[in-house]
Amino acid sequence: MPWRHMFKLDPDRSISDEALDKVCMSGTDAILVGGSSGVTFDNTVDLLSRIRQYEVPCVLEVSNPDAAVPGFDHYLIPMVLNTSNPDWLIGHQQRAVREFGSMLPWEIVFAEGYIILNGDATAAKVSEANVNLATSDVIAYAQVADRLMRLPFIYIEYSGMFGDMELVRSVRQKLHQAQLIYGGGITNLEQARQAAASADTIVVGNILYDQLEQALLTVQAVREVQE
Repeated sequence: MPWRHMFKLDPDRSISDEALDKVCMSGTDAILVGGSSGVTFDNTVDLLSRIRQYEVPCVLEVSNPDAAVPGFDHYLIPMVLNTSNPDWLIGHQQRAVREFGSMLPWEIVFAEGYIILNGDATAAKVSEANVNLATSDVIAYAQVADRLMRLPFIYIEYSGMFGDMELVRSVRQKLHQAQLIYGGGITNLEQARQAAASADTIVVGNILYDQLEQALLTVQAVREVQE
């Protein structure tokens, strides 16, 4: 997908209609909906119905199969590559397909290989991710996903902190076909520029709820890197 910038909205967090209007009209390439906890069918439906007032593409990251809501443009299924618990790599996904496979719009469903690198993040704790990795380990995980598993997306996640851009660039240089997504700790324009220069796609999330106007400026920051 030609996404360079995405805003991530959490169904379990409140956002005013005025703020949502600014986010959806910002020029971002897509809205990514998802969260590590508290995501339900009801709050996901509610957020989708509000976003659908706008023309911006809307993507659901299916972290909870019970919150898999129809009506999104695309669906991303996370697979945590550096988990120590195989349920987060294939177990939860297998059970979801067993239950909902006949209803899945497979043509708009894509696997997303996560590498979670901030041990303090909720996502790392929930998924039991091994975050004590050398750069060579991270690259190897990414290459397994890219070359062996042929995943279309690899997501380097530092949720809650700004990550190591040298590591991100090193991973990107080794990829053959996968699109590299970066998310985590982008709180200002310079960080947005650095991340956009290091990854194919950046995701801006938490700052939306704390410093909305600063978050909105990250869209133009990414455009400047493209130019």
